Amino acid sequence: MTHVFHRHPGTGYPVAVAGDGPWLIDRDGRRYLDACGGAAVSCLGHSDAAVREAIRAQVDSLAYAHTSFFTSAAAEDLADHLIDQANAIIPDNRLDKVYFVSGGSEAAEAALKLARQYFLEIGQPGRHHIIARRQSYHGNTLGALAVGGNQWRRAPFEPMLMPATHIAPCYAYRDQAEGENLDAYGQRVAKALETAIQARGPETVAAFIAEPVVGATAGAVPAVAGYFRRIREICDRHGVLLILDEVMCGMGRTGHAFACAEDGISPDILIAAKGLGAGYQPIGAMLCSAAIHDAVAAGSGFFQHGHTYMGHVTACAGALAVQRRLRDGHLLDNVRTQGAALRAGLNEALGQHPHVGDIRGRGLLLGLELVADRETKAPFDPALSVHARLKRAALDRGLMVYPMGGTIDGRRGDHVLLAPPFIIEAHHLDAIVGRLGEALDEALVGALGEASA
Repeated sequence: MTHVFHRHPGTGYPVAVAGDGPWLIDRDGRRYLDACGGAAVSCLGHSDAAVREAIRAQVDSLAYAHTSFFTSAAAEDLADHLIDQANAIIPDNRLDKVYFVSGGSEAAEAALKLARQYFLEIGQPGRHHIIARRQSYHGNTLGALAVGGNQWRRAPFEPMLMPATHIAPCYAYRDQAEGENLDAYGQRVAKALETAIQARGPETVAAFIAEPVVGATAGAVPAVAGYFRRIREICDRHGVLLILDEVMCGMGRTGHAFACAEDGISPDILIAAKGLGAGYQPIGAMLCSAAIHDAVAAGSGFFQHGHTYMGHVTACAGALAVQRRLRDGHLLDNVRTQGAALRAGLNEALGQHPHVGDIRGRGLLLGLELVADRETKAPFDPALSVHARLKRAALDRGLMVYPMGGTIDGRRGDHVLLAPPFIIEAHHLDAIVGRLGEALDEALVGALGEASA
């Protein structure tokens, strides 16, 4: 009997009691290799001494002070660190101010509201419409869900969602035309934004929001080279703000502190979470340009938005310790090294598997798209729930992975996401690949047996 309202009522969950590097340990002493960081959160694993000590020290001096009265050294130092990082690696960086919240969905809500308020402040009240992409995910609050493009997640709440326009994603595995090279494909699919802006009316469009690497809903799908540079040009031409959602793919997950650095562009607004605090405390952040911030400061003088725990001093202290560990421990070098090694191991073990259609991603954010037929790319029947079978089979082997269904359109398609902690070593990779392969085979035996019955 439990009084906890679990995500899946009726499911019997193991009770987590301890962490040991990339491992979680349950009440029965069983160890689980965390190959997905929970949900790409635990980038430092589950027992980092420096981060735990920073949180203890902060609580010993001050646990909480409401941001309508005070700022804090932890928030100021963390903001400085993030902007210094952005200035160092993002080409022509526009980001200058940081607004701290408690997670990714809150950051998305803040970004959408700020985009709207910015245009009110500068005398363009007609701009309120948001353009996003199909199969995107930006959070589970109503505003974030409205701009998200995953139909399965949206469907129950559709009557409550604000209108938004959804254009094609940059999803080369599925949508690149025969004979079309990647550059031409990227330019073609980016043009969909131009078409949508013109159709809606540029004077009504406030922002375009996108993930540099689409995470949970599509399975680590990176944009092709040149796509986001074209997107940036289109936004600038029409005075539309570019919001990049790096909640899952940012904060070092792709091998860069900010994923957009690899795409060669700077957004006007960027949202981050997950790896920002590595799960040690709940925290998210919205970063914006000086121009946006200054329009509010010189206009109404008040961002009409807020949360009780924004800028939480303990969360900021923990996140600052996380970010310093990433920098001082040169862990982003390990992300790039181990990410390449993990991808190579997956390609060797599963690259020719008849039911693995694509292996993709960047750094330590990798995805495998599962298919019924490798040649035609036909997906499995959604009723077989291949992704759910895979999760159970992996957990039985002491491996945590992040499978999901609805990869193609919110209903059809299966994938599995891998996002292990940045501290992993070569022997962990062998365990991930080996256990994943075994779990996949077990899941497919069950699914295909049911399909043929």
